[in-house]
Amino acid sequence: MSGRAGTIGASRRHLQDPLTARSSLTAPDLALIIAVVALFGFAFVPIKIALREVPPFALAAVRFFLAAVPAMFFVKRPTMPWRNIIAYGLAIGVFQYGLLFLGINLGMPVGLTSLVIQVQVFFTMGLAVMLGSDRLTRVNVAGGAIAAAGIVILALYKFVNGMTGTLLGFVLILIAGFSWAVGNMIGKKAADRDHADMFALVVWSSIVPALPLALLSYLFEGGPAVVASVIHASWTTWGCVLILSWGATLFCFGSWAALLHRYPVGLITPFGLLIPVSGLFFGALLLGERLAIVQMLGGVLVMAGLVTNAFGERWFAVLRTPMR
Repeated sequence: MSGRAGTIGASRRHLQDPLTARSSLTAPDLALIIAVVALFGFAFVPIKIALREVPPFALAAVRFFLAAVPAMFFVKRPTMPWRNIIAYGLAIGVFQYGLLFLGINLGMPVGLTSLVIQVQVFFTMGLAVMLGSDRLTRVNVAGGAIAAAGIVILALYKFVNGMTGTLLGFVLILIAGFSWAVGNMIGKKAADRDHADMFALVVWSSIVPALPLALLSYLFEGGPAVVASVIHASWTTWGCVLILSWGATLFCFGSWAALLHRYPVGLITPFGLLIPVSGLFFGALLLGERLAIVQMLGGVLVMAGLVTNAFGERWFAVLRTPMR
C-alpha cells in the first residue's frame, strides 16, 4: 500500500513540477493557441479604429472594465492571494496595454507595434530561466532563432520603408513587452503554486487596472471631455471595445495563461511571434495594406520557427529511434 501511495505521490509531483511539464502540444491545444494568436493579431485593427475617437488610457480603462463586469459576478474569484491578482492586473492592464495604446497614439504604426511587442517572447523565456521555472532545450533555442530571424526581417522592412514611428513610442512598446513578460510569469507562478483557474484570474484581475487607467485618462487626456468622448463614441468604436474586452482579454489572455500553466514557457511563448504575421494578414485583408515579398519571407521564417519549437522534440525522438 505504501509503495502504491509513493508512486501516486511521485506522479503528482511530476505533474506539478514545471521542469517536467509536457514537451509537445496536443492537437486541441495547438488549435487553441493558433486561434489565440490569430485574434491577438487581429486585435490591432480594432485598437487603431477605436483610438480615432477615444484616447489611449480611456480606451484601456473601458476595455478592462468591460472584461471584468459583469463576468466577475458569475465567475468565482481565483484561489490565490489578492496581491497576485493585483500584480497581474497592473502588469497586463496598466503597464502593458496602457503603454501599448499610448505608444500607438504617439505615432507608432500598428504593424510595427505588433512586431516590437513580441520582445515579450524573449523577456518571458529569459525570466523563466532566471527564476528557475523552466529550462531551454536546443529545440527551443533553434526554433526561437529561426522565428527571431523572421521578426528581424519584418521589422527591418518597416524601418526601411519609413515606418519608424517615434522614439518615445518605440521605447514605450518595449516596456509594454517587458510588462507582458512579467504578467506571464506572475500568472504562471501563481497558478503553479495555487492551482488557480486562469480564466478567473483574467476576469478578476481586469478590474484592477480600470480605476488607475481611468484616473490617468482624466488627469492627462482632458478631464470631463474624455468622459464625453467615451459616452458619445460611435457604435463602431463600441464594437471594437467589445472585441478587445471579450475577445482579446477574456478569451485570448485566459487561454494564454492556461497554456502557460500546462506547458513549459519555452514551448508556448514563441507562438507570440506569430502575432505580427496575423497582424500583417489582417492589415492586408481589412485595411488594404499590401504584403511585399520580403514580408512574406519573414512570415514564413516565423512560422518555420514555431513549427520547429512545437514539434522539434517529437521529430528528434523519431529520428533517434533505431530502425528495425
